[in-house]
Amino acid sequence: MTSGNPQTLDVAIAGAGPTGITLALALKAELGPSLRVTVFDPALGRTTARDARASMIAADGRALLERIGAWPDDAAPVAGLRITDSGLDAAIRPIFLELGEARPDGEPFAHMVSDAELRARLAERARAEAVGLVAQPIESHAREPGRVRLRLADGGEATARLLVAADGAGSPLRARERIPTYAFAYDQTALVATLGHEAPHGGVAVQHFLPGGPFAMLPLAGNVCSLVWSERRSEAERIAQADDETFLREAERRAGPDFGRLSLAGRRGAFPLRFVLARRFVGSRFALVGDAGHVVHPLAGQGFNLALRDVKALARIVAEAARAGEDIGSDAVLGGYESARRFEVASVAAATDALYRLFAAPGARGLRDVGMGLVDRAPALKRRIVTAASGL
Repeated sequence: MTSGNPQTLDVAIAGAGPTGITLALALKAELGPSLRVTVFDPALGRTTARDARASMIAADGRALLERIGAWPDDAAPVAGLRITDSGLDAAIRPIFLELGEARPDGEPFAHMVSDAELRARLAERARAEAVGLVAQPIESHAREPGRVRLRLADGGEATARLLVAADGAGSPLRARERIPTYAFAYDQTALVATLGHEAPHGGVAVQHFLPGGPFAMLPLAGNVCSLVWSERRSEAERIAQADDETFLREAERRAGPDFGRLSLAGRRGAFPLRFVLARRFVGSRFALVGDAGHVVHPLAGQGFNLALRDVKALARIVAEAARAGEDIGSDAVLGGYESARRFEVASVAAATDALYRLFAAPGARGLRDVGMGLVDRAPALKRRIVTAASGL
């Protein structure tokens, strides 16, 4: 790709994470091999360690990943969710809310998927579908009539009718577009790991709301769980720096007796938690998807599901425009994407933040436990929650 002969694209995507590659494949699935789509990311040229994280993917996200041929074979169904709210060393942790009902069609409302396995499957499909993959960052972009001109770090150039930022929470492209955000840091860090355990999990996800933050054990295949442990920043730093044995004993203290002895089955990681919500999701021939547009607290497991719904909406709207002979990067087309996503994203972001603050407030425990108890005794409401969580 040289400045003298820039590549001509329909869609350029910045960011080769799961969101960016899924979008490229979804566009290919909608519009066929003639669609010219390329993903730009310097990370494509690097060897990275296996990610310690896993994602809980709702039913609509599963349908999207199956359609593009990227559903991992080892995805583990989530048969239910148990929520407790107690002190750290409480002898008994009563279950205040339990969701264990499948959707009306009998399918589980979610699956757990290893991020490493998902990335590998997406990379395999991207190669098979001839998605362009360029290991260079987009250094700058400028509008020209009917297109965006991209300049790469190596001096290469490309043009595209639509530029999409899937380049993460600190999106350089969003910053260049001068799209403001509402953003702040939580006083929490997420500790993540893949853990083996003695007792079977039965496919049930468990989330303990503890004084330091939510502690979730999310079922993977076999006697293995993905740990997502949100802890106060100072305490999280201490635990993150501890040796493996200390880490496991601290995790066992929070997990309680149900899982038995814990062991590490993969890498550990730690990620500071923050809230980010872009004030708008589109610009001139420009759109945000995934973390580039919104980052929410992980306590409800909605981050990647929101990203997949961004992908689904943008791919559908772009495909409809292309089939109708419209300009896929026009303000009218991208305004449809903004309208399709703005309300749900803002609603989920606000609700997730409100849940975090409710469970972080020491004096609100009685109120929240009464509320969870009322929901637990209302089967119709629980079915509606499961349906909503599935995204269908």
